[in-house]
Amino acid sequence: MAKRTIVTMPGDGIGKVVLPESLRVLKAAGFEADYVHGDIGWEFWCSEGNALPQRTIDLLEKHRLGLFGAITSKPNTAAQKELDPKLAGQGFVYYSPIVTMRQHFNLDICVRPCKSFQGNPLNFIRKNASGGFDEPAVDAVIFRQNTEGLYGGVEWTNPPANVRQALETHKKFDAFKHVRGEDLAISTRIITRPASQRICRAAFEWAKKFGYQSVTICEKPNVLRETSGLITEVARAIAKDYPGIPLYETNIDAQMMWLTKNPEDYGVIISTNMFGDIASDAFAGLVGGLGFAASGNIGETCAVFEPTHGSAPKYEKLEPSIVNPIAMILSACMMLDHVGETDTASRIRGAIAKVIAAGKVRCYDMMKLSGGPKVIEQGAASTQQMTDAIIAAL
Repeated sequence: MAKRTIVTMPGDGIGKVVLPESLRVLKAAGFEADYVHGDIGWEFWCSEGNALPQRTIDLLEKHRLGLFGAITSKPNTAAQKELDPKLAGQGFVYYSPIVTMRQHFNLDICVRPCKSFQGNPLNFIRKNASGGFDEPAVDAVIFRQNTEGLYGGVEWTNPPANVRQALETHKKFDAFKHVRGEDLAISTRIITRPASQRICRAAFEWAKKFGYQSVTICEKPNVLRETSGLITEVARAIAKDYPGIPLYETNIDAQMMWLTKNPEDYGVIISTNMFGDIASDAFAGLVGGLGFAASGNIGETCAVFEPTHGSAPKYEKLEPSIVNPIAMILSACMMLDHVGETDTASRIRGAIAKVIAAGKVRCYDMMKLSGGPKVIEQGAASTQQMTDAIIAAL
């Protein structure tokens, strides 16, 4: 079999630190591939006015598979201040490169597994009736619709006259029609039936393939009647094709309460873009936080895998590095699953589980320390030491 070519996009901050560590683990596990670097992130916005240069899009168009680290993202006002003065006034507008990538390649299915590792001191625990503590095994997979909803990017401050006129045809806009345009900001929430069908079908197929006992649609149809109502309607229709897998329905606000009462009751969860972002971070908090949170952005012809943590630029230059590489390594495992290398992915996850269970090598987040250069003196493992331990456990 010919080697695969993978576009590696470290991005900003700690993305430049953790992505190379994941490649070390892939090599140690025997996975062979060619890696080509893709430019992405803040420095390219500042110097070129584009955080996702066309040359990187071209690489993904060609190879259709990527590993991504992290980006620094700021509001457009702040972004304009950091743009190269030579580019000022030329109409450049900052857009999140990962959102742009998702929309360009229609990476509409975002899969975010949140599974606890035995022995992780950051795992969720709860008090039981006898005065002791339970540590429920959390194994939830959030399917987040990735290209629509509130992150679709269709928004305005001081909307143009034709947009405003259209909005004023809705009776609910009466409360805002006297607000001056410069004082009015509008974001749309667009949900389509085809995209809803794809995410719901993918979620049920995942549950069927991996033996999950239920699927939950987590939305807010009692208030967002049209948009949440549409995807909920679609989930109900698709559930009929999977009679052995019950469909449950929760509201996003109630879900945030229930996940800390009975997280073990949830398997596969479907949400629209922002609600899925919220739910996946909340479940990640039950299994150790963003240092353990991996994700895949999957389209029909292209897929990009990334940890869900941010760029944490204040940690990029620390020597030795202190950040936890596990989320990035787990993202690489998701990539392996996607290309059919499931045995290799399982071996790596098993090695991670072994290191965590042994409890001898822990990054600063696992020791509940405040990040900084002194955590190494307090016994925390460096980024590289954690990777070394995982490789040794292979």
